[in-house]
Amino acid sequence: MRRSSPEITVSSADKRHLAVASASLGPWRPAAVVGALGGGVSLVLHLVHGHFGLGILTGALSVAALLFFCVGGAGAVLGYSGAGARRDHRIRRWARSHPWHVAAVPAGLMFLTDLVLRQVLTSQGFFGTVWTGLWHGAVVGAVVGVAGTLGAARR
Repeated sequence: MRRSSPEITVSSADKRHLAVASASLGPWRPAAVVGALGGGVSLVLHLVHGHFGLGILTGALSVAALLFFCVGGAGAVLGYSGAGARRDHRIRRWARSHPWHVAAVPAGLMFLTDLVLRQVLTSQGFFGTVWTGLWHGAVVGAVVGVAGTLGAARR
């Protein structure tokens, strides 16, 4: 006879804390390298075409942030086994079983990063900045959530 494990009730606040803890376990150093490379390529492509300005710089920084949060968040939900992987196996297991909760963290951070970048470096209006930040955050959330869902389906 199999004994089923008792269900543990987790409050909304605990879920938020677990999502942030799970997202913090992502491969953020490799994500920074990927983001820097992507942002650099974006900037060079604009420079080759003879364009430059704060809008171009903002676009390159936004691409870098988008790649950074996608790679780091996807690594967090897929269980990237970097330093300290043994001591946090329960958080990693929670992240693998709740990829959309974890995806909300890098998506929200992408929204805030994009909002600040565009408000500080461009003359774009506030509502346009919010809209751009929202859809960039949605892209990050979708990439991380889908990566976690597909990764969980493969296990």
